[in-house]
Amino acid sequence: MLANPQFGTVVSESGMAYTWSENAHEFRLTPWLNDPVSDVGGEAIYLRDDDTGRFWSPTPLPAGDGLSYLIRHGFGYSVFETRCAGISSELWVFVAADAAVKFSVLKVRNESGRSRTLSATAYTEWVLGDLPAKSAMHIGTELAPAGGALYARNPYSMEFAERVAFFDVDDPGRTLTGDRVEFLGRNGSLHNPAAMQRAHLSGRVGVGLDPCAALQVAFELADGQEREIVFRLGVGRNADDVGQLVQRFRGGMAALQALEAVRQHWRRTLGVVQVTTPDPAVNVLANGWLIYQTLACRIWARSGYYQSGGAFGFRDQLQDVMALVHAEPGLVRAHLLLCASRQFLEGDVQHWWHPPAGRGVRTHCSDDYLWLPLAVCRYVTSSGDRGVLDETVSFLEGRPVNPEDDSYYDLPGGSFESASLYEHCVRAIRHGLTSGAHGLPLIGSGDWNDGMNRVGVLGKGESVWLGFFLCEVLRRFGEVAVGHGDPAFAEFCRGEGARLRLNLEEHGWDGAWYRRAYFDDGTPLGSTSNAECRIDSISQSWSVLSGAGDAQRSRMAMNALDERLVRRKDGLVQLLDPPFSKSLLDPGYIRGYVPGVRENGGQYTHGAIWAAMAFAELGDSARAWELLAMINPVNHGLTADDVARYKVEPYVVTADVYAVPPHVGRGGWSWYTGSAGWMYRLIVESLIGLRREGETLHFTPCLPADWPSISIRYRIHETDYQITIGQTGADSTSEVGSITDAIDGVLHDANAVQLIEFVKLASSGKTTISHSIAQTWQLSLISNGSSRFAVICDSK
Repeated sequence: MLANPQFGTVVSESGMAYTWSENAHEFRLTPWLNDPVSDVGGEAIYLRDDDTGRFWSPTPLPAGDGLSYLIRHGFGYSVFETRCAGISSELWVFVAADAAVKFSVLKVRNESGRSRTLSATAYTEWVLGDLPAKSAMHIGTELAPAGGALYARNPYSMEFAERVAFFDVDDPGRTLTGDRVEFLGRNGSLHNPAAMQRAHLSGRVGVGLDPCAALQVAFELADGQEREIVFRLGVGRNADDVGQLVQRFRGGMAALQALEAVRQHWRRTLGVVQVTTPDPAVNVLANGWLIYQTLACRIWARSGYYQSGGAFGFRDQLQDVMALVHAEPGLVRAHLLLCASRQFLEGDVQHWWHPPAGRGVRTHCSDDYLWLPLAVCRYVTSSGDRGVLDETVSFLEGRPVNPEDDSYYDLPGGSFESASLYEHCVRAIRHGLTSGAHGLPLIGSGDWNDGMNRVGVLGKGESVWLGFFLCEVLRRFGEVAVGHGDPAFAEFCRGEGARLRLNLEEHGWDGAWYRRAYFDDGTPLGSTSNAECRIDSISQSWSVLSGAGDAQRSRMAMNALDERLVRRKDGLVQLLDPPFSKSLLDPGYIRGYVPGVRENGGQYTHGAIWAAMAFAELGDSARAWELLAMINPVNHGLTADDVARYKVEPYVVTADVYAVPPHVGRGGWSWYTGSAGWMYRLIVESLIGLRREGETLHFTPCLPADWPSISIRYRIHETDYQITIGQTGADSTSEVGSITDAIDGVLHDANAVQLIEFVKLASSGKTTISHSIAQTWQLSLISNGSSRFAVICDSK
């Protein structure tokens, strides 16, 4: 996934899939064909020997028959290398960091021992909308007024009529066409296009054509000579903007500078937190790919190879940004305010919405709006930015969802009423304080598991998981309310939380684990009385993560999860078991999945991660790290057999893993999954134990017993702190007095050595502080700057 905040493209190992601007669903520049079997696309590049007529593609598809390729994916770029008939090629694909421009930099080198006459041809099929069948008849192509670039417009687009797309290359002798029929030929295909049988392209552009953009550059190479050709695909907001983009990025140096800007961006963003552990499979994810997947794919692209979404999901991207409080706190702040603007006066929200206009879905979903106060709590606590609570944001207005309906899709109007972000959160919490026959929150048309949309279809079903989740929201927001000077609402949160905890224990406990929900008629779900979905993992894990479950019962529940849902032989953690299949109970569309696939009894990676986080919260480091190793995608690509079974990328997280023969262990929906952000939090926060509160770093490590030490490099502003935590196992309490006396610090509970707080520990020059904590943990900190910072360690 290659993206910036307004533009992006998908690249597969076979070549280029599709490109979009602003909204990956509503304004695709090239087609998304949703065909993972044949992996066809609407973009292609060809090389041709003009003396013999032989042609091939520098990527495996569409015309790479018989060639070997080396494909490398990095942060913000992909590279394809191959060699054919003595001609080596290297294709770099990347997106500008700050502009709606995609670069395809093709480097061609003659290694054949003789001079060669060659041509490079790049092709793209225009969409300028969501589907070619809807937009193709409206698209017109033309040459830029200043010459060179080929422009395309769709003046009939509802929201993007002013946009002007372009395709360009730096060669005054290039030939071109805007006619797809000419390029492909009758019944032709990208595998063998008619244009590859012609010496040059016709130059035909205009309206009434099957629209495309094709550019062809002819050149000669002496033996050993190299040529670089830069193709650019992009879009401007209007005619003036597109002209400026075309001029800004012309020339090979512009492409080189754009690539360097991409590299610098990702080095800066991914370099905020760097961890070094004895496990390289953990390091490679935590130090780059998880944050890259969360930011580039989930936040900016909102798309993947398997889903061309484009929309913001209210709960989805709020969960994502919670993982970015270290790397991109400014982005987190902006997203909180954006989400608050999608809240209705009644307190509920759009389940998802499409930018730029905001068309979306209003539902009876019961958890969406509660993620706003939870995410606000996390941001305020970690950043210390309480000013965001006073930011004023308007509400939406629209008709409520009819009781008998699940949802409706519409463009809501903006309300004249506005309120602070704090009041938006209060309104969300009050709206979520529903109660059914068992005193538990109503599940509505689904909670976190959208597929359980018929459990409460009559408006009476209740969610045990939502009860635990709401307890967490009430607890966290109560703390924020105190700091905001609202003790009355803080007390209200405490009271509601206490009431809910009692009801959870009385009606949520099944005897050995917590139930999942109650149907409208009072039938329990996630109970020993059920033939299907006898146990669901998220009620067990959130009983721990929320702190709302009875301590003894929560441990029993997690043991049951471990016994019944963790399949060590298969290397996966089921969401629930047994899957829905033949029971008369109708939980919703989750039953439409094959039993053992996705939410219906497969591994849904969110749930697996929450289970690992819960074990870490219980101090069970062995099972927490075991589950992480089990779900870590790197560990699914270590052997040829692993790769053949898993089938998807081993460097990013997949949303689900199949648990049913003959596909046990097969990865499902990769890239576009919120489990990437949760896995980052599992590693960095639950296991390594890092937590930031304003200008204080806290560490609560939960490390494997055989690890001697780990280190973390944490950047605050322009200062890097190198922190090492080691397991010594020695009684080093004798060091306490000398270390404490040596620094301006405070030692709490000196006898137990449970909490050590270092204040004013960074001075001019280099400061190193080491101290043993709880006779187990040793912390050292190295600062290369002069900023003041505090570090607190609290051992498990």
